[in-house]
Amino acid sequence: MKKMILGLALLVSASVLSANVDGEPKLTTEEAQTKMKASMSLLDNELKQRIGKLSDSTKGTLVQIYRHHDRHSMQSTLRQVMQEVGQEYETMVSAVFMDNAEMAADAARRIANHRIPRGGLISYLELDQINDELLGGLDSMNTAVEGNAMKFAQAADRGDMAEAASLLSPIANGCVSCHVIFRGKPGTNSHIK
Repeated sequence: MKKMILGLALLVSASVLSANVDGEPKLTTEEAQTKMKASMSLLDNELKQRIGKLSDSTKGTLVQIYRHHDRHSMQSTLRQVMQEVGQEYETMVSAVFMDNAEMAADAARRIANHRIPRGGLISYLELDQINDELLGGLDSMNTAVEGNAMKFAQAADRGDMAEAASLLSPIANGCVSCHVIFRGKPGTNSHIK
């Protein structure tokens, strides 16, 4: 059942792809790797070993995702980060209703550059979920959420609130695809020190 749900989630995320994350990365590859190493230092050996078994391709995807985020927290859990993202999404919706382009664009950019939680993203998965097959969909989900958030911001910057509004659903679909994997986690993990 979980594999079927995951398959559907990846299918949904692939169907809403309309852009890669736009803009230059905020971090160099070396800076992203340094941030990832700091996150890894918080993990127990079992989780580190599981992550170490990932393919170079999956690790490369994670580095690329990290390069677009210069906000890394040593305190906030994944649940807390998602709470912030949810608030920003609500701000985007409200801004569209009120035709407030600046507020909409700012909120969308904060979604695209959400914090990376304490211990990193994949440390909130169950150990058996840390594999190349499951994590192969992260790039698609990231593009659906963050790529479309950046397109939303660009549309709002142009004052095209109709186009911005049309991107709300693809962003939400990308969020739901990711939640299929992470939902139900209490926001903490016994493998994070």
